[in-house]
Amino acid sequence: MTDQAKIEQAAEYQAARHRARKPLDLMLQPFAPSTIAEAYAVQAAFVSKLADARGQAAGYKVAYTSAVMRERSGVSQPCYGRIPSSMIHNSPALVDSADYVDIGIECEVAVKLGAELPASAAPHTRDSIADAIEWLAPSFELVDRRDAPAPDDALPEIRTIVTNISNGGALLGEPVADWRGIDLAASRGVMRINDAIVGAGVGADVMGHPLEPLVWLANTLAAEGISLEKGALILTGSLAPPEMLSAGDDATAEIEGLGIARLTVR
Repeated sequence: MTDQAKIEQAAEYQAARHRARKPLDLMLQPFAPSTIAEAYAVQAAFVSKLADARGQAAGYKVAYTSAVMRERSGVSQPCYGRIPSSMIHNSPALVDSADYVDIGIECEVAVKLGAELPASAAPHTRDSIADAIEWLAPSFELVDRRDAPAPDDALPEIRTIVTNISNGGALLGEPVADWRGIDLAASRGVMRINDAIVGAGVGADVMGHPLEPLVWLANTLAAEGISLEKGALILTGSLAPPEMLSAGDDATAEIEGLGIARLTVR
């Protein structure tokens, strides 16, 4: 079997399991990816195969951008996933729990690109990407947690990349175009469920500054010859560990200087 045939088989298997709401046990199969590069190739094909119901990818989530999240997961480096276009909501939003196996939330700074970040311009820096940013917003990453068994010796990065890092969409607060005067590293993010604080952190918790995950993503993709396109949405990593929700819950994600995003689960 060629490498491409193996990737196609793995992606089709993972998509079928996802549609059937069964455990995403690709890593237990003989055609599971064995490298990070293969895992990203499977992820891209897997997301594409679900596009009939979820839409094509409209951007990226960057995960494991904080020491807390890397320690919890055993992952040693940031990883990225893809955000389906039909699963991006604007605050306030009502989200149906039936659309998820187990819905969760993370509090993040969202970035919308108003210009391309071309691979040819790498290496990108925080200063060099600033003019390409159309707006920032407080946001939830929506998580769809599913069982994903894997061998004990499987590399944690590969195990999570092939699930698209459990992404279930995004919920965006009001865009902030005039963001340059905000001290994003010092901005505190607070996540509440039914008015109770369930997590908090500051921008510096994500790679030192909320825009550093975007820099990392642009340079990581550039190394593969991929540009970040104008209009792409990027979630830059959670300021607090994820929390799971139940039908009837109300949640907010509030980030100083950016505002608040609101979510109700039915």
